[in-house]
Amino acid sequence: MHPLLPRLAFALLLASASRAASPPNFVVIMAEAQGWAQTSVQMDDRVPASRSRAFTTPAVERLAREGMRFTFGYALSPRCTPSRAALFTGRNPAALQMTYVGIGRSAETPRTRLLPPEPVLELPADTVTVAEVLRARGYATAHFGKWHVGRADPARHGFDASDGPTSNGGPDQVASPNPKQAIGMTDRGLAFLTAAARAGRPFYVQLSHYPDQERKEGRDDRGNGPRPSDEIDRQLSRLLDVLDQLGLAGNTYVAYTADHGGQGRTGNAPLSGGKGSLLEGGLRVPFLLRGPGIAPGVCSRVPVTACDLLPTFAELAGAPVPAAVDGGSLVPVLRDPAGRGRVVRPAEELLFHFPHYDLGNGGPATALLVGTHKLIRSYETGAIRLFELESDPGEARDLSAAEPARTRDLIGRMDARLQGMGARMARPNPNHDPSAAPADEPGRGGQRGGGQRREKR
Repeated sequence: MHPLLPRLAFALLLASASRAASPPNFVVIMAEAQGWAQTSVQMDDRVPASRSRAFTTPAVERLAREGMRFTFGYALSPRCTPSRAALFTGRNPAALQMTYVGIGRSAETPRTRLLPPEPVLELPADTVTVAEVLRARGYATAHFGKWHVGRADPARHGFDASDGPTSNGGPDQVASPNPKQAIGMTDRGLAFLTAAARAGRPFYVQLSHYPDQERKEGRDDRGNGPRPSDEIDRQLSRLLDVLDQLGLAGNTYVAYTADHGGQGRTGNAPLSGGKGSLLEGGLRVPFLLRGPGIAPGVCSRVPVTACDLLPTFAELAGAPVPAAVDGGSLVPVLRDPAGRGRVVRPAEELLFHFPHYDLGNGGPATALLVGTHKLIRSYETGAIRLFELESDPGEARDLSAAEPARTRDLIGRMDARLQGMGARMARPNPNHDPSAAPADEPGRGGQRGGGQRREKR
């Protein structure tokens, strides 16, 4: 198929769609490496431990009071590039084959049991993005902050304004971009949406943050207790204030989420695991939405992902949804006063495919979520584990032996989804060294032993 055909077909579909009378605005805030319980919002109204006591995030608390929070909010990957690509396109990273942040060319022959597949590192030019969907409807579109889905300029993917194809180091390529970039990207975002509003144009603005050292520490400068807030929260507060001042809050949807869970195996309690892992600590993140028609203070238990934002915004803007999108519109949930509406996706299951060694994660794996049951398959060991997340959010009780029928069903669904998406899989390594350190020990998972490099600064 010619690479321009999907775009041409989508353009024809747009031409036949009716234009909304008063289209809403959209702002998306993507935090970096912020775990589910790393804000001061209780993300699960049944679990007191689902909020942070290390610092407060009053702006995120405001979003929760004025909108809907999702107990089962997920990033599509435990790493930033895949999850950001999913947000931009509404597509699963496995379908995009964008499953990792980069592969190095190590002089050392990998000794791991499996060889991870080489991922796509550039957002495909023929994949329609949320910016293209909305810009074709007359929206002004902008992305400020961390891009990290390739080296092509965001303008090639439908963004009128951006900071360029930045990575972890920001435009200045420094080790710690914040607070300069957190403030600067918010300044640029506020100027952009203000200009769009004054010109009478609806807008889509995404602010994607860089790592926040304050959140990693979680304490004041003297180590004497909780910080009042982190930098991301301070900039979110500025955004909400400006929307109020411009009279835009009543017609603007604000979404807040993160690209993956926090670093480390213990920092995401009460969940287990963290960045690089398909356990809940690597995948479950804060997920909140505020906007017209959304009941305030609602805690929804409907599982949602960043893939759902594109079809949601398309429906709210009166735009058609591109073909092959893996997410579903959240509008039925947002319009339900209790947040119990049904999300219709191409498939019921939520698939998380991460065929890489990374940060002591135990090696390549795939996870599948159906309702509150989650199956994890490890390709390094062949182990299959089944968890029920409502009663066991820490994934401490493996139910696979006790529920063999459900386990077989989920394995079959997983295989079908992987095959249907054309997912790239890890393969046996002919140079495997059984005497080498296990893949889940420090120094192995995705670093020297796995032949993969660290994310570029």
